[in-house]
Amino acid sequence: MPRSRINGNFIDKVFSIVANILLRIIPTTSEEKEAFTYYRDGMSAQSEGNYAEALKNYYEAMRLEIDPYDRSYILYNIGLIHTNNGEHTKALKYYALALDRNPFLPQALNNMAVICYYRGEEAIGLGDSEMAEAWFDQAAQYWKQAIALSPGNYIRAQNWLRMTRRFE
Repeated sequence: MPRSRINGNFIDKVFSIVANILLRIIPTTSEEKEAFTYYRDGMSAQSEGNYAEALKNYYEAMRLEIDPYDRSYILYNIGLIHTNNGEHTKALKYYALALDRNPFLPQALNNMAVICYYRGEEAIGLGDSEMAEAWFDQAAQYWKQAIALSPGNYIRAQNWLRMTRRFE
């Protein structure tokens, strides 16, 4: 039974009902409908912290989905899971793949910046200030791109950029 039919969360149930109605009235192929079902089930599993199940659903959605825009969100969510699992190299890869398909995802750029910032902090902890600066510079580049796409967001990043004189 698909996850969307067994989930007990009220909001998820409402989302599933609305999504099912939309799938019936919007002209889509059976593959697109199936891809969306896997994507929806992946989001549900992800929200519950069941990352293995979420990844399984996302990979299946990727196999079926052909629209680059829709694929970008699947890839972004895969990146989120890898971030949550501490697999930062994989996360960066999936965020970059998402941005290749949809360059207007400031949240992917922000997450990439956060990972780079974190790696900079780790480098400081190891006493490698040169490597730290390289990571911080990369974080700054990603945050500048995210802020350019979404100027009202990422206030803490904007403050950090100003404080470190990386905001041009």
